[in-house]
Amino acid sequence: MFNSLLTFQPLYQTRMWGGRRLETLLNRTLPDPQSPFGESWEISDRPLEQSVCTLGNGQQVSLHDLWTGHREAVFGKALMSHPAARYPLLMKILDACDDLSIQVHPPAHLATELRGDPKTEMWYVVHAEPGAKLYVGLRHGVTPQILEQSIHNGTMIDCVQVMEPKPGDCLYIPSGLIHAIGAGLVIFEVQQNSDTTYRVFDWNRLGLDGRPRELHLQKSLRSIDFETAAPSFQNADANGNLISSEFFKIRRNRASQSVVGEPGEHLVVAMINGQLSAANTQLQAGDFAIVPAALSFEQRQLTEFSTTAEWLEIRIPPNHWGLS
Repeated sequence: MFNSLLTFQPLYQTRMWGGRRLETLLNRTLPDPQSPFGESWEISDRPLEQSVCTLGNGQQVSLHDLWTGHREAVFGKALMSHPAARYPLLMKILDACDDLSIQVHPPAHLATELRGDPKTEMWYVVHAEPGAKLYVGLRHGVTPQILEQSIHNGTMIDCVQVMEPKPGDCLYIPSGLIHAIGAGLVIFEVQQNSDTTYRVFDWNRLGLDGRPRELHLQKSLRSIDFETAAPSFQNADANGNLISSEFFKIRRNRASQSVVGEPGEHLVVAMINGQLSAANTQLQAGDFAIVPAALSFEQRQLTEFSTTAEWLEIRIPPNHWGLS
């Protein structure tokens, strides 16, 4: 039943800060010719946003159905006892043509009280225009009082660390870390399966409906970790490993690799550059695909790949699920 890679129909989201680069950079066909599309949800098991794939027999199946009804074949024995009711990760491509709001996600120990879900995430930069910026973490010495005052007097940007990324840069964003993606960036995002975001500051602009977007100042101030130092970009080790956390492990691979994963394990492949073929499936830059655990070693062999082929491998670590 599962003898190929599983690819899903993208779920496009209009955003006031979005654009059309998913069309121009990744050769996508967007749902309409004018709207600003800021996000493409590639792997999603949200109640109202379900990734759907078509199996070799023509049957359409949702990611939620795979997680609940075919867990061992698709996700492997190691995740059979995972307690999450839905697939635990959400993966997106973000096209930021304007600055996103400066925001924070609630930490696990406060999320239930604040009626939200924790969200730790990872950004991998696939395109950066000259001068594009990321806003991540507070500058040294910023206290809750200083930050709140800066929000009210319009100087908040002076409290946040500014970074200038380039393609290939990777950043780990734990819950509680204040952050924003700046204009001019296309980013692969891997995150916990959560859609809780508290806006701290939105550049004094209006939303698509012509009204200011809601801010969540008190929830933000409670969620922000004022003790964590601002982060730096992640460097891959000799094996390409970028991030190893309780929620996900991220590894970058290149065309010198001849196989995707090991039999019995589940992973997601996210194509950064070039093309590859495996298990009767061809992937190109921007494609995300689940590699089912049931695939044999022979089926995991790359039957074709370009010299520029580069991809991320995304795994859920067994027995370290970061649940609270």
